[in-house]
This record gives sequence, C-alpha cells and structure tokens, in this order.
Amino acid sequence: MTQLKFIIEQHADGFVAYPLGLQGVVVGQGETYDQALADAQSAAKFHIETFGNDAFPSDSPLVDAFIVEAGVDV
Repeated sequence: MTQLKFIIEQHADGFVAYPLGLQGVVVGQGETYDQALADAQSAAKFHIETFGNDAFPSDSPLVDAFIVEAGVDV
C-alpha cells in the first residue's frame, strides 16, 4: 500500500480532494469530505496503476506538507 497525503477543500457546492506528490493532475470530488477523499483515492490508484513509477517525481519526493494561513499585504 502506498501512503499519500491529500488536500481536501470545502466549497459552497461540495468538496474537492487531490493528492500531493504525484506527477500530473489527479482530483476527486463529492458532496461530503469522505466522498471526495474516496473519489481522489480511486483516481490516484488508477493514475499509479497507469503510469507506474512515472507517477512519482524522481527529483524531489514529498516528505511532508503543511497548510498555513498567512496575510498578504495588497
């Protein structure tokens, strides 16, 4: 089993999820957090099965991810 980190965003019309550390675009969506995560997991599985090791960047593998809120002076 491959462990991936996923970002899950809540929007007015549902949830969007995507994994970090994969080459290419993989996105899942759903009406709930769990549905979006499950959809993104399924899409990531298909992506990895399709592209094999090429699905992962060879030059800079993801070690960790952080979400922070910071102000921007505009």
